[in-house]
Amino acid sequence: MVLIQLQLQRPKPLSNNVWPAGVARIVLDEVDSTLSHAARLAPSLKGPTWILAHRQTAGRGRRGRAWADPVGNFAATLVMQPAGSPDELALRSFIGALALYDAVVFVTGRTAGLALKWPNDVLLNGGKLAGILLESTSGTNALAIGIGVNLLNVPDQVEEGATMPVNLLSQTGASVSPEEFLDAIAPAFARYEAQFATYGFAPIRRAWLDRAARLGQVITARTGQTQITGTFETIDDSGALVIKTSKGRQVIPAGEVFF
Repeated sequence: MVLIQLQLQRPKPLSNNVWPAGVARIVLDEVDSTLSHAARLAPSLKGPTWILAHRQTAGRGRRGRAWADPVGNFAATLVMQPAGSPDELALRSFIGALALYDAVVFVTGRTAGLALKWPNDVLLNGGKLAGILLESTSGTNALAIGIGVNLLNVPDQVEEGATMPVNLLSQTGASVSPEEFLDAIAPAFARYEAQFATYGFAPIRRAWLDRAARLGQVITARTGQTQITGTFETIDDSGALVIKTSKGRQVIPAGEVFF
């Protein structure tokens, strides 16, 4: 593991997308997982910190799945210590999704084909471009928000039934380095985090719904061994998925969505 840089502010921000004050950044050549490294560093960190790795040897996704991380893609974790209940902390997945959306718009100059898939994926032209994983760190109040984006490559293997992955370069023609993408997503996350701290989840919820994939259309949600198909109606004030079925409205706090 090689440390490239650690700084509180980047001296040359992209355009007017200024790096957020008081937020640290750590850039590594290689690490097992930015989420694992975040857990190791959390007790010593003095404030919010982004950890970016150019290569992960043991990246992971939701439910313990391996996260393939070809060189050139974005793999980073934001470590922070927000106040609130576990349910409130979990709402950062929506903040992360909105920040990802804005970062992609910033580096590509386009919104066409971009959508947010409940609970924590970003789609581009119907394929999975990015994912988010939240973890709490044992023994601390820290929250780690892991983010992976297919900037240049897609994984060689995809789980059966999963949304097919796409990469930013092939879909938009935009060649973006991981550090350039970090410069775009960090300010976007800080803006939404400030909005959340001031106004609560309501404006975050509205913004997310404005960008939601398949809103008003038929989807299938799977939680454990249960599968529910119906019309994607909304997300509620807790971020839970609300589906209208022939048996009435179904509220799904956690699960996966399939189209």
